[in-house]
Amino acid sequence: MHESYDYGLWWMVVFNVILFSIFVFGFLRPKKKYEWRTLGVFTAFIVALFVEMYGFPLTIYIIISIFGSKIGLVDPFQHVNGHLLGTLFGAPEWVKLIICQIGGFVMLIGLFIMGKGWKQVHETKGELVTSGIYGYVRHPQYSGLFLVTIGMLIQWPTIITLIMWPVLTYAYYRLAMREEREVEEKFGDEYKVYRESVPAFIPKFKTKPRKQ
Repeated sequence: MHESYDYGLWWMVVFNVILFSIFVFGFLRPKKKYEWRTLGVFTAFIVALFVEMYGFPLTIYIIISIFGSKIGLVDPFQHVNGHLLGTLFGAPEWVKLIICQIGGFVMLIGLFIMGKGWKQVHETKGELVTSGIYGYVRHPQYSGLFLVTIGMLIQWPTIITLIMWPVLTYAYYRLAMREEREVEEKFGDEYKVYRESVPAFIPKFKTKPRKQ
């Protein structure tokens, strides 16, 4: 018998899925069918994450079935042991909690970047934005979303989310490139010049941000 089973908290699954869905929906505001489809990929990602974080720890069951007592866990279903980056390397509890906090910090940075991008682009009311955070990356809202999901993987990696993450990033990469074609049709050469000087998702901090 295990000492504790800190799962089966389905109300926490529902609460966190709704919370993160509201945040991301508020920043990305999907309107077109393909935008909703891409948002659906993110929703599937966070559902898979929080189901394992609070509902049913599938990854932990798989690891135990493969490695058994070799991983040295007396109580594998204690919630702190779900921080697998620390658990698999035999780290003490305080290290696992630090890893969890690092993941949360990366998520907060991602949400902050998404918020900055959303605020700036909506203040321009349809004009081309090339300054501020858009002087560092062309798609700050998607860069922020990637950081949010990376933070989630640091905090609580699972087999399913590790498989899904490349699919998620590719889906948003395709969405970003599709949006760029639409913006180029609207702004023409002005956007081409901007695209050639500013990276899509990862900033180059050696250069100053582009000014309008």
